Amino acid sequence: MGHNFTRREALLGFTASAGALLAAAPTAPIETHVHLFDPARVPYAPDGTYKPPAYTLEDHLKLVEAAGLAHSIIVHPEPYQDDHRLLDYCFAHEPKPGYFKATCLFDPLREDTPRRMRALSERWPRRIVALRIHEMSMTPEAAGPIRNRDMKDPRMLACWQAVASMGMAVQMHFIPGQAPNIRALAAKFPETTVILDHMGRPGQGTEKEYEEVLKLAELPRVILKYSSWAEYKGDLSRLTRRLYDTFGPRRIIWGTLGNTLPDYRKQAARFEELLAFASEADRALIRGGNAQRLFFQ
Repeated sequence: MGHNFTRREALLGFTASAGALLAAAPTAPIETHVHLFDPARVPYAPDGTYKPPAYTLEDHLKLVEAAGLAHSIIVHPEPYQDDHRLLDYCFAHEPKPGYFKATCLFDPLREDTPRRMRALSERWPRRIVALRIHEMSMTPEAAGPIRNRDMKDPRMLACWQAVASMGMAVQMHFIPGQAPNIRALAAKFPETTVILDHMGRPGQGTEKEYEEVLKLAELPRVILKYSSWAEYKGDLSRLTRRLYDTFGPRRIIWGTLGNTLPDYRKQAARFEELLAFASEADRALIRGGNAQRLFFQ
């Protein structure tokens, strides 16, 4: 059965034809959340949050070929802090022109962040799709590499304004208790896409706090990333259905974080199992069609 488009979806630029959307959806999935690590090529920052094993561009390209990925979005990881040289290398050595896009990571309260974001985006036009901001604590931190900065600080508002002016998205990695603060900022920038990483971290807050995450769907440009399942210890099938019903199939994107073909295939099979209630057309949108429209057009 066809999907009835809401006013929210119309604001996102959706057409009135579900068939046209299906035709525009890629035949291959898009990986929307991959962290690349190459400490031999680009050393980790001294104050990086962790030191993971290498997962290099060359490693990822093996998965790209084996899994038939249409595109990948590199989510610049915390071990590199604001050193984006590995992104430079990946863009310069991508498997085909325009294959990669990426997020960037800067301190949202630093006064030079808008200038540095603009410099990076001008070096790689139309490649930096979002600024990723961490809010993994309810207690603001004035310093520290995870940068849990005060969401109510005027400099945070100025940073969102700079992101909006560049036509980029804000990608929030947060605990559920921060949802009201995200809403307060997102409501000020109705034309800016806001991406909620890892399903809004269900299970890392109270049920009441997670209700506020779901209420973010009331803002038409808030997108949910369906990822990081392993960290959720509740009923994933029930949660999946609730997220689908709340955000709709046209505002969910899929990311695996997988870096081996067996892990990717395992997650792909689980994806089909969890979303078996949805039509193939809607699953295709979540696998890649939505990411294609949002980031690769």
